[in-house]
Amino acid sequence: MTLCYLIFDASDDGADTGSWEAMASVRAADLPAVLAEVQQVLTAAARHSPGPRGALDEGGAWDADQQVQTDGDWTTVTLTLTGPWAWGEALMERFTLAE
Repeated sequence: MTLCYLIFDASDDGADTGSWEAMASVRAADLPAVLAEVQQVLTAAARHSPGPRGALDEGGAWDADQQVQTDGDWTTVTLTLTGPWAWGEALMERFTLAE
C-alpha cells in the first residue's frame, strides 16, 4: 500500500513493545485523502492484529489513537499505533511512500 501523507516514526517502548506515530498537516481539500490513509492503516492493523485491540495495560494486544485538530486553514491528523515490536515493524513494511 502506498502512503502519500503519513510517514511513521517508530520508538521502542521496551519489553518488545513499540509505538509508531505519523502526523500530517493539510488544507481542507486534502483532508479526505489523509483520513482515507488513516483508515487504510487501521484496516491493515486490524487484519494483521496480534490479538484484541485495546489499551495494552488493560489486556489489549495493540491499540491506535487518532487525533484531528484544526487551526485556521490547516488540519493536523495524528495517528499513533502501539503494540508488539515485531507486529508493528511488519505492519510498517506493508506501506511504501509515494515518490
